[in-house]
Amino acid sequence: MSVGIVVAVTFMIAVGVTITLGVRIVPQGFKHVVQRLGKYHSTLGPGLNIIIPYMDTISYKVTTKDLVLNIPSQEVITKDNAVIIANAVAYINILFPHKAVYGVQNYEIAITTLIQTSLRSIIGEMDLDEALSNRNLIRAKLKESISDDISDWGITLKTVEIQDINPSKTMQTAMEEQAAAERKRRATVTTAEGDKTATILQAEGRFEASKRDASAKIVLAEASQKAIENVTNAIQTNDLPVVYLLGERYIEALKGISSSPNAKVVLLPGDLPAAIRGLLGTLK
Repeated sequence: MSVGIVVAVTFMIAVGVTITLGVRIVPQGFKHVVQRLGKYHSTLGPGLNIIIPYMDTISYKVTTKDLVLNIPSQEVITKDNAVIIANAVAYINILFPHKAVYGVQNYEIAITTLIQTSLRSIIGEMDLDEALSNRNLIRAKLKESISDDISDWGITLKTVEIQDINPSKTMQTAMEEQAAAERKRRATVTTAEGDKTATILQAEGRFEASKRDASAKIVLAEASQKAIENVTNAIQTNDLPVVYLLGERYIEALKGISSSPNAKVVLLPGDLPAAIRGLLGTLK
């Protein structure tokens, strides 16, 4: 093979390699950072791009899609010294790739650490109940606190969400015991209030019954008085009305005793001789 052919082939290979090194096609959703002689030169966007071979090199390939960063769970101490476990998820977008790759060693690790630190600081200023019930407030403060910091790296924070924020196992046990004690206290109070109400109602019932019994006795007494007055006016003596009424009561009592199925008592008049004389006088 002649020298000319070798040179020609070598030249063609060199041209092909040069063209290959000088032409760069960047896919959609990515940007390439170009260094010229070791120094940042430009950023290539999606599509066909031309660079100077052997002087320009593609040093970083950065995606322009939204990135999802899972923030690991961590223990956080609240203002009232309660321990809770919290984690989050962040959505970021790289606007200026050269700032992201040259401004910080590893932007994903840096943002994750920054979010964890800010989350501990924000929750540390809240009480346990406030931290558990105000996720939106924590999210807003977290986004506000880190947006300015990561903007220096050419990155924007699209959103950050609190995935889980729960008390630790020890705190959950303590809260369950506290809730059980509170329920027991409420049940005791309810029972006491019910007993109190029942006692008051029973007392009011007895009082009302006593009033009615007293009223009934007064009515009966007035009726007896009226009966005595009527008998007295009819007979015009002082003793006979009383004897008459007592006799009526005596007869009613005898009727009640005699109607009892277990009646085994023989009742005799209290003044037996007088009764016999009265009976003999009647027979005569």
